[in-house]
Amino acid sequence: MTTQASLITGTDFVMVPTKDFDAAVEFFGTVLGLPLSKRYGQSPGAEFETGNLTLSVMESEAFGIEFTPNRNPIALRVSDVDAARSELESHGVSFVTQFDSGVCHQAIFHDPDGNAFVLHHRYAPPSPKG
Repeated sequence: MTTQASLITGTDFVMVPTKDFDAAVEFFGTVLGLPLSKRYGQSPGAEFETGNLTLSVMESEAFGIEFTPNRNPIALRVSDVDAARSELESHGVSFVTQFDSGVCHQAIFHDPDGNAFVLHHRYAPPSPKG
């Protein structure tokens, strides 16, 4: 059997749109505590590291992209959803819902631009790949 190399070899970043770049930098850097790894020179964009995925925060309209917040949550891995939620609530973050899916704990919130995120902790091992 011949194995073909995959065209796609990974995911480098996801784009997070913003209308207020300075407020977004404050939120991702200070409130979420994510390391800022790169600024896009004079353009209103920056990269924040989550450990395994880069969040590219961009004032979308400055890059010719219509601003539309992402309504489908980006899952941010945490070791304790309740503790992480309490920390974010102390910074004024409001949560939409919190639940247990049967394999993980999750709590959904939005950034100041309305982009959805979920604090996520998997407590059950993933199903074997078949």
